[in-house]
Amino acid sequence: MNFQLSHLFTITFTLFAVIDAVGSIPLFISIKEKSGGSFDAKKISLISGIIMIAFLFIGQQFLDLMGLDVHSFALAGAIVLFLLALEMILGHEIFKGDNNNPKLGIIVPVAFPLIAGSATLTTIISLKAIYSQLEIIAGILINLIIIYIVISSLKWFEKLLGPGGILAVRKFFGVILLAIAVKIFSSNIGFFGDH
Repeated sequence: MNFQLSHLFTITFTLFAVIDAVGSIPLFISIKEKSGGSFDAKKISLISGIIMIAFLFIGQQFLDLMGLDVHSFALAGAIVLFLLALEMILGHEIFKGDNNNPKLGIIVPVAFPLIAGSATLTTIISLKAIYSQLEIIAGILINLIIIYIVISSLKWFEKLLGPGGILAVRKFFGVILLAIAVKIFSSNIGFFGDH
């Protein structure tokens, strides 16, 4: 599959919406305070990237081991994205994580599962059913740059957006993510009619 800028934009925006670094700013700030006020943005971005790219390459082997095909996983991923989008729009917690333990360290709650969590990894596999690996890697790298900037500029983003702005951004990306989930679902459901 040829590298297309339109594909790169879609992949980058999809991952941006799922990772929701801007919408997670209040959570990042809370974890930062619990961990003593220091965040290594470079280390967090690097580890998040390693997890995402590794899953891009070994995710398929994992599916084969479980006896699943990528289209089945993409459909499951679309449902996860759908629920995540509803969570973002409605403000009700569906995906619960252990974010209250300061002893976990910064890398564990931030790099995984906040950034490179189940929703992000599921999205990467779902995107792999439609786009090329090169396009997805490029989309991941762009998002890692965004994550680095966001984590490095937490105080600045907090002042710029304010509580109301962060909430509005979160709901906006929730609606976009909902549409993306529907697209992924419709792109993969057709494969089951052929068998």
